[in-house]
Amino acid sequence: MTLDITVPTDPGIYLMKDADGTIIYIGKAKNLRNRVKTYFNKNQNYKTQKLVENISDIEFVLTDNESEAFLLESNMIKKYRPRFNIELKDQQRYTYLRVSDERYPRLLVSRRTRDGKFLGKGKTFGPFTQGSSKLLTIGTLRKAFQIRVCKTLPKKVCLEYHLGNCEGPCEFKDAQERYPKHVLALEQVLKGRDKTKTFAKKLKVEMQQAAKLQQFERAKDIRDTLIRLASLQTRQKMEYVKNSDEEYFGISIREQSATVMNFRMINGVIRDSNKFFFDLVGDNSFSNFLYQYYSTHKIPRFVLVSQPPKDLRLLESLLSEQSGFTVQILTPVRGKKRDIINLILRNIELIHSKGGSPGLVELKEVLNLPVIPNIIECFDISNHGDDFAVGSMSRFVGGIPDKSGYRRFRIKTVHKRDDFAMIGEIVKRRYYRLLEENSELPDLIVIDGGKGQLSATVKSLEALGLSLPCISLAKENEEIYRPKKKTPIIIPKYRSSLKILQHARDETHRFGVAYNRTIRKNQIK
Repeated sequence: MTLDITVPTDPGIYLMKDADGTIIYIGKAKNLRNRVKTYFNKNQNYKTQKLVENISDIEFVLTDNESEAFLLESNMIKKYRPRFNIELKDQQRYTYLRVSDERYPRLLVSRRTRDGKFLGKGKTFGPFTQGSSKLLTIGTLRKAFQIRVCKTLPKKVCLEYHLGNCEGPCEFKDAQERYPKHVLALEQVLKGRDKTKTFAKKLKVEMQQAAKLQQFERAKDIRDTLIRLASLQTRQKMEYVKNSDEEYFGISIREQSATVMNFRMINGVIRDSNKFFFDLVGDNSFSNFLYQYYSTHKIPRFVLVSQPPKDLRLLESLLSEQSGFTVQILTPVRGKKRDIINLILRNIELIHSKGGSPGLVELKEVLNLPVIPNIIECFDISNHGDDFAVGSMSRFVGGIPDKSGYRRFRIKTVHKRDDFAMIGEIVKRRYYRLLEENSELPDLIVIDGGKGQLSATVKSLEALGLSLPCISLAKENEEIYRPKKKTPIIIPKYRSSLKILQHARDETHRFGVAYNRTIRKNQIK
């Protein structure tokens, strides 16, 4: 696409769309025209080039200032989830509970829209860590506080009443009078008040009585609930510590990808740690990452970073407004805080030293490879009639092209249009030569094609006495086929592992087409 549209100079956001009208990237800018023009410069990295190749239209939404653009961009990314934007797929998700706004309230898991708004009326509690809240919701909490579960209040008591799980406010007046007290006690537990300890003591007594009566299944259920309740109490202690919570972030940028690692510190103790990876496409930046991260995580008073993010003051202002207290983003240069930052950076270096590119580590896990595929060789056939068929191979080392290792092949033994036989020929020629030269073999062979091309590759390798990991990548749905496996692997489009394979495939195709074109020109001359 060439930039032949009128672009405003106002602040706002831009929505890039593909030929189907699907939004593939959303960005923000203080001056939309200046920012959008940069995408069409020649010196862009590979991933930004891939974005630009897919752009068919750009839509603009104007805002009054940069702050509004920041907020609107974040909400639109959550709503549309464009494939080229940062989306923290591996971030921890938290559950929220809702006490409904009804005459006799129910306890429910609170649902949220993509832009973070809670659905339904009532009081929302949380966030709670995964696993604890939902089981408590549908289990002992509801039963212990006699909270109804029926969506519509019946005229007569139901089975829950006869099981002892509900006092029947639908029918009995005394139950109706006691119900608000039950709800209040439940809310105190969810808020982390002293009532939680009282409730836990009551459960322990019930567990001991159940054990004495040899009701072991009941005792086990109560024990499991106590464990989850302890997790709930731990979260509450962490949540309500004031002026002492800090979160540390280290970032390392290599080639076209960023690796971020964080430590959550409460009273000087590391309580949580996560790793994140994202591509440096368009406006994807450390600043955008932090804002996306805190749209779903509790905001601390102090965010300590290895390097200051772009738009630091604006980001501090937005997080402060969102949290209701002053948030500071600091870059420590000495002392214990700097020591923690250095520890995070050492951890990131360890990640890189184990596999270089995070996408290669991911590739090893997804394909169940014996080693991290540091050396990848990819093959393709470029056909233009029976007389013009060539083979090409790209070589990637550490997840990036090693162009000195690229190879091209004139087809010698196949005299008709047979892609399977051609692939078999060039693979056999390539690795026969490497064996003769005693050269290093690849960690992974990638074939552009489907099951047929893969089968031909395996036969050629077996003829040479080789057993190298190999896959084929079918372009239409990006399906990955493995030898002797019927079901293909589908890697999500946002994964860096798939992007490495796509890059290798695209490079091989480009190299082969260029060679084919050269041969045809020479033939004509």
